[in-house]
Parts: sequence; C-alpha cells; structure tokens
Amino acid sequence: MTADLFSHHGDQLRQRQAPLADRLRPRNLDDFVGQGAILAEGRLLRRAIAADRVGNLLLHGPPGVGKTTLARIIANHTRAHFSSLNAVLAGVKELRAEVDAARRRLERHGLRTILFIDEVHRFNSAQQDALLPWVENGTLTLIGATTENPYFEVNKALVSRSRLFRLQALEAEDLHRLLQRALSDSERGYGDRAVSVTAEAAAHLVDVANGDARSLLNALELAVESTPANADGTVRIDLAIAEESIQQRAVLYDKQGDAHFDTISAFIKSLRGSDPDAALFWLARMVEAGENPRFIFRRMLIAAGEDVGLADPQAMVVVEACASAFERTGLPEGLYPLAQAALYLACTDKSNSTIGIFEAISSVRRAQRQDVPSHLRDANRDGDAFGDGQGYRYPHAFREHWVAQQYLPTALQGEAFWTPGRQGWEGARRDRLLERRAAQLAAAAEAVDDHPLLVSSGPEQPQLERWLQRQLAQDGERLQELRRRLWADLRWQRTDRVLLVGGRSLLWALDPLAAACDGSVAMLCGSSQDRDRLEAQITLLDPLHQPMLLNGVEGLLQLDPEHRFEVIGGRLNQEDLALADLDHHWASVSDRASDTGRLRLLISTPELGPAAALLAVGQLKPEQLASSERRQLDALLALESTWLNDARATTALQAALQRAGWSLSQERWQESLRLPLDQPLIERWLGEGRPYRLRLDASGPEAAACAPLLRRWLEAHRGRALPQRLGHLRLSGERSRA
Repeated sequence: MTADLFSHHGDQLRQRQAPLADRLRPRNLDDFVGQGAILAEGRLLRRAIAADRVGNLLLHGPPGVGKTTLARIIANHTRAHFSSLNAVLAGVKELRAEVDAARRRLERHGLRTILFIDEVHRFNSAQQDALLPWVENGTLTLIGATTENPYFEVNKALVSRSRLFRLQALEAEDLHRLLQRALSDSERGYGDRAVSVTAEAAAHLVDVANGDARSLLNALELAVESTPANADGTVRIDLAIAEESIQQRAVLYDKQGDAHFDTISAFIKSLRGSDPDAALFWLARMVEAGENPRFIFRRMLIAAGEDVGLADPQAMVVVEACASAFERTGLPEGLYPLAQAALYLACTDKSNSTIGIFEAISSVRRAQRQDVPSHLRDANRDGDAFGDGQGYRYPHAFREHWVAQQYLPTALQGEAFWTPGRQGWEGARRDRLLERRAAQLAAAAEAVDDHPLLVSSGPEQPQLERWLQRQLAQDGERLQELRRRLWADLRWQRTDRVLLVGGRSLLWALDPLAAACDGSVAMLCGSSQDRDRLEAQITLLDPLHQPMLLNGVEGLLQLDPEHRFEVIGGRLNQEDLALADLDHHWASVSDRASDTGRLRLLISTPELGPAAALLAVGQLKPEQLASSERRQLDALLALESTWLNDARATTALQAALQRAGWSLSQERWQESLRLPLDQPLIERWLGEGRPYRLRLDASGPEAAACAPLLRRWLEAHRGRALPQRLGHLRLSGERSRA
C-alpha cells in the first residue's frame, strides 16, 4: 500500500512538473485539434477508435502534430491492454518482453494488446523483423509513430500489414486555439494565473512555430515562466518577449529523411521550372538547416547536365567554377557563388536532350548485331589483311567538313538517339543537324534511283535495305552534289510554294525546305510504299518544317484551286518515265504551276547492266567461254543495251512537258562510280520478283535461261567492285507565254 501511495504521489508530482506541452495533451478526440482530414466526424479512423476496432496503424508526420497524443487517446478508448515503447530507448530485449506479456494476456484472459512504438523508424531492420510474426498472427496490434516516410524507413512487410495515416502540420487557426486553451485551462495550463498575450505576440508565436504545437507551447511556457508579473500581478507577453522566446523558426530538416529529399527535390524542380525565386527559397532552407553545400553543388552539376544540357553548355562550367569558388571562400561568403550557380541554372535556357544516352544504352542492350562498320575500324593493325579502314571518308576533305557516311552499326542505321531542343546553343544547330540526319537517311533511298534495274515494286527486304545504307556510306557526297546541281541556278523566294515530283526521298526537298521557309513544300507520292518511306524520313524534321505528302495526282487535285506552285521539281526514275498516262499526269501537275512557275527535273540513266559491268571490268573473257555460254552472254548484253539505251522515255517526257506549256532547256553530263559486288546486290538483280529478273523472264525462255548462268558469274566475283556509268539529264523549264 505504501508503495502505491508513493507511486501515486510521484505521478502527481511528475504531472505538475511536466512541460506545458505534455500537460495539455488532449485526453479525447473532442479535445484533439487539427487533422480533420482523418479525424473529422464520419472519418474512418475516428469511427475505428470509437468502435475500439483499431487495427495496425502507422502514423506519419512532422514533429508536434499529434502522433503520440493520438496514440494515447486510442489507449483511453480501447478495452485492450495498451503498452508503449520508445524505439530510441528500447531494444530487442524489451520488445520480446512485451511480446511474451501480450501472449500470456491473450492465452489466459483473451485480452488483446495494443503496442505503441514511438519513433518506430529508429528500430533497425532486425528489430522490426522481430515484430513481424506477432503482428501477423494477431498477438499484437501495432501502432507506430514516425517522422520519416514509412515506405522507406519501415519494414515493407510491416507497412503492408498496417494502415498508414499521414498527419499534416497544424494550421495557424489550430495553433491559435491551442494557445487560447493553454491560457484558459486552470487545471493544466495558465488559467489560474493572470497572463495576457498581445495579438502581435500571439501572431509571432504561431507564425514561427510553423505548424508545430509542441514548439508553440514550449515558447509560451518559456515566455510566461521567465517574465515577472507587473504591479497588478499580470504576466504580460508582448512582441519583444515573444521574439526572445522563439527566436528562430524550427526548420523541419533531416539529412537522411523525407525533409532532406523533399527539399532538394523542390529545389531541383524549381531550377528546372526556371523559377529563380523558388530556387533561392529552397536553397536558403537547405543552408539554414545545415545541409552540406557540397551536396547542393553536386545536385546542381547534375541539373546542369540533365535539365540545361546543350541549350547552354556554359551552365556546367559556371556551376563548376562556383563550386571551386566556394571551396576557396567557405561560409558565409560562399553564399554568393552558391546563389550565383542556382540563379544561373534557373534563368538560362533548358533542354533535357542529353537523356538520349539512355536510349542509346537501351539499344546497346537490345541490338543483336553491333559490329563496327569496316570503314570505321582501326586500319593500323590489320587493315592490309582484312581491309579495315578502307572506304572511310575524311570529313575535313569535304565542303563544310561533313560528308554523309555510315557511322552506326548496319543494324542500327536510321536510329536517332539525340533529339535537340529549340533553345539556346543546340537550338541554333538543330536545323542543320536535322537536315544532315534527314540527308543521310534520304540519300539511302536515292541509291536505288542510281541503279533503276534494281528497283522493285514489291516490299523491301531487310537485307536489301541494309544494302541501301551501305550505298549511302559511299555515295553520300556524290548525291549531295547532284542535289546542288538540280537547284543550282534557281533564285529562291522565301514565300515560294514548291511541289516535289518523283517523291521517294526527302533529299531533294531539303533545299526548298530551307529556302522557302515562309512558303510551303508538298511532295507527290507515286505509291503507298513511297509515302511510308517518306513518312519515316520526315519524322526527323521539326514538325513545323515537315513537307505535305500528297497521294499522287488525286491528292494534288484535292488541294484548293488557288493553291499554285512557284517551283516544281525533283528527281525522276524509270518508273516515272514509264507512266501509261504521261500526258495526263504532267498536264495535271503543270495546271498547278503559277504563271511564273519554274521547273527543275533530274533524270539519271545507268549505261551498264550486270553482264556489261562484268565484261567491262575484265572479269568475263568471251574467248574463254563455251559457245553456249558465249551466246547467252551476247543475249544478255543485247537485252541490257536495249533496256538502258532506249531514249524514247526521256523524249516522251519532254514532249509531254512541252504540250503542258513548258519551255524547256537541258543539260547533260556523265558520271562514273563503282558498286561493291556482294550477295545483297546479286539478289537485287536476280532475286525472285526483282525488276532485272522480271525483264529477263518477260523476254522469252532463252533470256530467262540466262539467269542461273549470270548468277554463277556474279557469285564467282563477289568482293570485287563493278563499274557503273550514269548519264544525267537536267531539264529546266519556264511557263510558255502564248
């Protein structure tokens, strides 16, 4: 009995001497201030407490918002046994003792146990694991309180078995209510003393407490207990006393917790969002809380690469220089370079185009063939034996120090990993890059038009597309020269409207797109296959500069009748010359020309077929062939000559243009090139459904019988280069004035 009396007396003494914040803890939900989002009438948690059906809970929130108080209110309402531990002081031994006691209560008396663990995140992983089986089998009902994010600091298994409630910082009106309660409560507060707090002092205490009830009540207690009463016995708290009692706002910040990561996240997002004021605020918050400036500079260096990037390459230099200056000066003067770096990042142009590296990494992990192209390999070690490095084109030897050639592995040709933005440094170079990228892709398609006997009307096969890409590596500069000659004498107007005919490649549209920037460019597609290819090419251009694609003459006729073109031009191949309705086609196109319309067309005709090329390079010697093979060779040479030297197609085109109202002039020249003879090239000639093979089959049984022999000859000379001669015809036209 004596022990009980002493114990009761000690409890009363501790209660009288407890801090004001502890004495004023609410004892029931009606006294609880704030957290209406989870505790208002009808809310789930309030209903669960009233019904004594509280399950496992994790209460998460900043200090001084009522987590421990809420747990004590639950203890007052429950019929279960309520125990509590503080994770800062307790260990596995104390935890096991609570578990054993809870198990005995359940087995002997059927009494549930609620275990409240304050600062539960302070338990290490092993201690949290020790709780798991007893929480899982219902021996314990856990209520944990933590200032850290439970998803990061609490065992995932415990989180998954608990309901998480997040408590928010108290609003100003909630803190004012607590302040008035402390002044009016005669049992636990200062209601039995004459204490007055001016409105300015109350506002200051509430403002600096920053949503923390404990901070507010501690400041009030310090002010009251340290201020002598005046003559009439009243303790008067004015603004000056309030400022002394709570001189600095408590900055919620833990270098390893939520506040740390949330604040740096807000800082980086403010830089990314170009808000210098917000950036300075979050920077000041971190500095005031004691964050390591080296950590802040590290994050700004990352932002300079991730969020500014090539829009302003100097950003990285500025941040690095400011970091170096900080190391020389230290705090407090180091605040200047710290702020300078943050303001520079917030105010400069932004781009995240450097994330293209992750697309490239993904491609590296995904692509099956990543061989270095032969012409890019090191020629110093085994170039003589394997031909490594041969065919490499030195960019500085070409105009503008650039030449279109293959740099990616063959399987990845056409991939675009970097997408430059429109801002700053990279924005000034964006158009040139996109033009070169499109030129490389478009020039690949042009390799077909240099060898019309290779053209197929069927779907392209992957290995044949790769052949086109290899042609690009060799023919890029030559095709750029043809492009220059096509448009050479044309005086562009910024407002020109341009119609591209023979629409298979974007290459011929690049000059009009650049020159007629205030006009428009349309491309006439002869087939759905041509349109699909062009759509793939134009995706590399800025959407505002992409040409309009028209589905043949039908698409042209659907344009507004007032839509006239000042320039009509392009490169034509053999399919364009072989149109059945040539007059109707060019009459429809020409009707869309303006009165001052200008015409520029380029037609390229090969002069050697595969048999003639083998003969020209000396790989076939007629005198060494059997008589039957010699007859077949003669037949092939005659057929190729007939197909390639037939000038009737170009003559018919010129006649159709003149009838459509064009006054024409022409320019002719020849060009020699070499084709690497490999299996894809052989298949483009002799594969099933290929144009050359179809012409052989259509020329009769004797001609068709030549195909196996020609294939054998070609395969016997793989790895060599075959000559090819191209005849170019450039037609220039002006509208005839009748």
